[in-house]
Amino acid sequence: MAEVQDQFSALLETLASPDNEARNRGEEQYNAIPIEQRLSLLLGAIETSSSATLRAFAAILLRRLLTNSWEVFALSPVETQDLFKLKLLELLKRESDESARKKLSDTVSEVARNLQDGEGNMNWDELLKFMFNCCNSGTAQHKESALSILNSVPDIFGSAQQNYIGLIKEMLFASLNDPDNPNVRFAAIRATCAFLTGLEEDEAKRYFTDFLKPMLKGVEDCVVAEDDDGPLKSFVELAEKLPKFLRPGLDQLMEFALRVIANTNFADNWRQLVLELVVTICEAAPAMIRKKDKYIAPLVVQMLQMMTDLEDEEDWAMEDEVEDVDSDENCVAAEAALDRLACALGGKMVMPHIISAVPPMLQSKEWKHRYAGLMAISASAEGCKKAMEANMSSIVMACLPYITDEHPRVRFACCNALGQMASDFSPLFQKKMHDKVLPGLIHLLDDDGHPRVQSHTAAALVNFFEECPQNVLLPYLPDLCQKMQATLEKKTMELVQTHRKLVLEQIITTIATIADTAENHFTLFYQSFMPNLKYIMENANDKELRLLRGKTIECISLIGLAVGKEVFLSDAEQIMNMLLKAQTDDGEQMDADDPQVSYMISAWARMCKIIGPQFTAYLPVVMPPLLRAAQIKPEVALVDSDEQVDEDEGWEFVPLSDQQKFGVKTAGLEDKNTACQMLVCYARELKEGFADYTEQVVKIMVPLLKFYFHDLIRSAAAESLPFLLESVKHKGDDYVRDMWNYICPELFKSLQTEMEPDILAVVMESVASCVEVLGVGFIDSLQMEELVEAMKNHLKKNYDKEEERKEARKDEDYDEEVEEGIEEELDQDDYLLGKIADIIHNLFGVYGEDFIQVFDKLTEYFVAMLAPDRPGLEHQWAICVFDDLIDFAPNSAPKYQQHFLQPMMHYLSDINPGVRQAAAYGVGALATKFPGANSPYLEFCKNCIPNLVNVINDPESREIENMSATENCISAISKIFKHIIGQENLDEATVVTWLSWLPIQEDDEESVHIYGFLLDLVENNNVYVLGDNNANLPDIIKILTEGIINKTIKSDDHPELMARIQAFIVPLQKNEAVWSAILAKLPETHKVLLTGQ
Repeated sequence: MAEVQDQFSALLETLASPDNEARNRGEEQYNAIPIEQRLSLLLGAIETSSSATLRAFAAILLRRLLTNSWEVFALSPVETQDLFKLKLLELLKRESDESARKKLSDTVSEVARNLQDGEGNMNWDELLKFMFNCCNSGTAQHKESALSILNSVPDIFGSAQQNYIGLIKEMLFASLNDPDNPNVRFAAIRATCAFLTGLEEDEAKRYFTDFLKPMLKGVEDCVVAEDDDGPLKSFVELAEKLPKFLRPGLDQLMEFALRVIANTNFADNWRQLVLELVVTICEAAPAMIRKKDKYIAPLVVQMLQMMTDLEDEEDWAMEDEVEDVDSDENCVAAEAALDRLACALGGKMVMPHIISAVPPMLQSKEWKHRYAGLMAISASAEGCKKAMEANMSSIVMACLPYITDEHPRVRFACCNALGQMASDFSPLFQKKMHDKVLPGLIHLLDDDGHPRVQSHTAAALVNFFEECPQNVLLPYLPDLCQKMQATLEKKTMELVQTHRKLVLEQIITTIATIADTAENHFTLFYQSFMPNLKYIMENANDKELRLLRGKTIECISLIGLAVGKEVFLSDAEQIMNMLLKAQTDDGEQMDADDPQVSYMISAWARMCKIIGPQFTAYLPVVMPPLLRAAQIKPEVALVDSDEQVDEDEGWEFVPLSDQQKFGVKTAGLEDKNTACQMLVCYARELKEGFADYTEQVVKIMVPLLKFYFHDLIRSAAAESLPFLLESVKHKGDDYVRDMWNYICPELFKSLQTEMEPDILAVVMESVASCVEVLGVGFIDSLQMEELVEAMKNHLKKNYDKEEERKEARKDEDYDEEVEEGIEEELDQDDYLLGKIADIIHNLFGVYGEDFIQVFDKLTEYFVAMLAPDRPGLEHQWAICVFDDLIDFAPNSAPKYQQHFLQPMMHYLSDINPGVRQAAAYGVGALATKFPGANSPYLEFCKNCIPNLVNVINDPESREIENMSATENCISAISKIFKHIIGQENLDEATVVTWLSWLPIQEDDEESVHIYGFLLDLVENNNVYVLGDNNANLPDIIKILTEGIINKTIKSDDHPELMARIQAFIVPLQKNEAVWSAILAKLPETHKVLLTGQ
C-alpha cells in the first residue's frame, strides 16, 4: 500500500509539472484511476507527504473530486464515509502549513455542504463539535480553520441554528476580540460577515449589534496592514446585504473611509476597495446616507481628486488603435464610483456638490483638473438628471469653452460631456441646446491633428442625433452633410495612404445615424455618400479593416432604409451582390470572431425591410450563417477562485464562494443576440415567405426563453413566437396546433419564472399576441388553467409589493428620494399590469362570453384593485379589464355590475388621467352595448354626464397628459347622446356645447364615434349643428378637415368615416358659391387639403 501511495505522490508531482507534455500524460493516468481509489489516495497523500505544496495540491484535487463526483462518495459504505470524515478533520487539525491548511478547510467545507439535507439539517455532528473545540482552543491556527469553514458554509448549523445561537455568538465574539492574533480577528470578520448575510436585517440587529465595534476595528486594522483584503471584501458584501446593520457605526466607518481614500500613501487598490465599500453602502441604503449628508461633500471631493490621477501620454491623441480602459486606474474607478453615487443618492443630494467643486477644476491651469471636471459632469448626468435638466443651459455654457481647449484630452472630455448629456437628456437637450452645441462639435470635426478627439467628436454627434427630433436636424442637414462628405473623402484617402482608420470608422457610424434620423430627407444627399461607401465596402478586404467594412455595410443599409426602395433600387442589386460575395467568397465561412458578421446580419434584415417579399429569394444564402450565429453556445466554466484565467479573452466571472467562481465566455453572445433579433425581423416582415424556416427557428427560439446569459436574447425569443405562428397559419390548423403545443409549455413557464421586468413585459406581450394570432380552438383547458395561474401569481405579487411600499413609507429613513424610487417602481408595475390587461383583452376579444368562466377565477383580484386605498395604476387597469368585459361579453356585464358601476362613476373624477380615460371609455361602452330608452344603464349613463362634462371643461383638460382622458369623455358623451338619449331629444344648448369641444387632437380610436355622431347630426339636418341657413357649415368642414390633418381621421383606418365625409363635402363643392364662401372662412392648411392647391 505504501508503494502505491508513493507512486501516486509521484503522479501528483507530475500533475504539477510545468512541462505540458508530462502534465498531459499525468492527467491521463490520474483520470484512469477509479474515483473511489482516487479519494483514498488523495487523502493518503495529504496524510503522508512531507511537502506542504504537495499536501495543498492534493487537498485542491480532493475538493474538486468531491464537488464533481459526490454521488460516488455518497454511495460508499457508511463506515468508509465516517472514517474518511474523521481522518479529514484529524488532518486539518494537525496541518501546520498555512496554505495547505486553508485548502484542507475548503475540502472540509465542500463535504459539509454536501452533507446538508433539503430541510437544512447538518448530518455531520462531529464537524460542529470540531469547530466549537477549535475556536475554544488556545491555538490560533485551529481557530482560523473553524472560522474558514463557517465563512465557506455560513448556514452550516442548518435548522438547529437557533439552538446554537448563544454558542455561535460566543465563538465569533471571542475571535473578533482575540488580543494576540490579527489573523484570527481577520478570519472572524470574514466568518461573521458571511454568517450575518444569511440572517434577516432585524435578526442581525437583535443578536449581533455589539459585534459591530470589533468588526470595524478589525477592518481598520486590515486596511492599515495592507496585507489581506479578504475582511474588507467581506465587509463590502455585508454592506450590500445588511446596510442598516452598520448604522450604529456609520460615523466611525465613514470618517475612517474618507481618511483612507484621501491618503495617497495607501496603495491604489486599497483606496479603491474602501471607496467601493462606501459606494456600496450608498447604493444599498441611500436614505440612511442622505441623513448623514455631512459626508457627501468630502466624498465627492475625494472622488474628483482621484479622477485627476492621470498619466501624461504624449501620443495619446494620435493613437489609431484605442485600447480598452483599465478599470484598475484611480481615475476610472473614481469616475465609475461618482456615477453610482449620483444614481444612488439622487441629484438633490449630489448635484450641489458637483456645482460647487467642478467650476474651480475647470478654471485650473492643470489639464488633468479640467479633464476631470468635465468627466465629472458626464459621470453624474444620469443620476442627477432632474437637477441637471433644470440647469441645462448653464451647464452646457460652462462646458462649451473647453471644446477649443489647448489640451486635446480636455477637448475629448468636453465632447464626452456633451455627448453624455445628449443621451441622458434627450430630446429636451436637442430641442433647447442644438444652436449652442452643434456648431462647436461640427467645427471640432476639423481637428485632424488629434484623431482620438476627432473620432470622439463624431461619436458625440451620434449621441446627439440618435434621439434628435427630425425637425431639429433638418435645418443643419445641408451643411452637416457637406462636412460629413468632405471628412469621409479625406479620411478615405488617409486610409489608402497611411492605413489610419479610427476616425473613418466613427464618421461612417455618424453618417448612418444622421440618415436614420433624417429618413427620406436624406435623399438629396444620397449620391454624395454612396459612391465612397461602396468603394470602401468593395475594397476594405484586409483583416484589420473588417470592423470598418462592417460599419460601412451598416451605414449603407441604414441609408437605404432611410431613402426608401425607389431611391436605393439603383444600387440595391450591386450592394446585395457584394454582401453575397462577402458571405460566400471561396466557399468558406466567415470567422466566428469576424466583426462583419453581426453588421452583415443586421444589413440583410434592413434589406428585407426595404425590398419586402422579394427578399424571400435571398433566404437560402442569408439563413445559414444567421442560424449558425443564433445557435452559438457560450462557453462556461466553474473554476477555483485562485485559478488565473485571462479575462482579455472574453471571459467574465462571478464569485460563487471563497473557493469557486463561475465564468461565461461572452465572445459570440452579441452575434447570437443580433442573429436572434434578425430572425424576429424576417418572421415579422416576410410572414408566409418565412414558413420554410419556421420549424428550425422555433426549435432554436423556444429553448432560448431560458437563456439567462443575455437578457435581449430571451427577449427576442419571446418576441418571435407569435410571428412564427402567423407565418405558418396557411399550413392548416393541425400544423399550427403542433407548433403551439411545442411553444406553450416553455412560454408559460417563462411567464412564471422570468425575473427581469423588461423581459417579463416582452413575454407577456408575446402571450397576448399568441392568443390573438391563434384565435379560438388552440389553447386547451389545461393550458388555459396554467395561463390563469400565472396571471394570478403576478397579481398576487403586485398586491404584496404594494403592501411592501406601504411599509417602506413607514421606515425611519423614508424621504422624498425614497418616494421617487417608489414612484419609479410603481411605473414599472403599471407597465406589467398593463401587459396582463392586454392578455385579458385578447382573451375576451377571441373567446367573448366563453371566457367568463375563466375570468371568474381572476375577478377577485381586479375587484380588490378597485378599492380606494389602492394606487391609481391598479384602478386604471382594473377598470380597463371590466371595459373589455362590457365590450366583448356584454351579456355577462350585469353579473359584475355590483363591482364596477360605482367605481367607474367615481373614478371619472380621479386625479390620474389614465384612470379617468378608462372610466370614461367604460361609460361609453355601456351606452353602446346597452342602447335605447329601456337600457338598464340609462340612469347610470345620464348620471355620469356631469362628471364627464367637468373633465372636459377643466382648464387643463387639453394639456397633453390629459388629452386622451378628455377625448374619451367627449366620446362617452357622444355615445350616450347617440345610443341612450337619442339625437332628437337634445336641446340647442347641449348640441352647441358638444360641438364646441371639437375637433379632437389625439385619439384616433374614438374619433370614429365622435365624428360619426357629428355626421349623424349633419345627415339628419340637425338645425342646432348646421345653424340658421347652414351658417355653421364652415365650422363643420374645419372640424372634419382638422381631424384629417392631425391624423385622428385616417383613410386606411376609417374608410367608412372617410366615405361619409366625402359624401357630405362633394355636393357642397359642386355649388361654387357655397363652396367659395366656405373656403373663405378656412385656414390655409385646410384649403390646401380640400383643393389640393
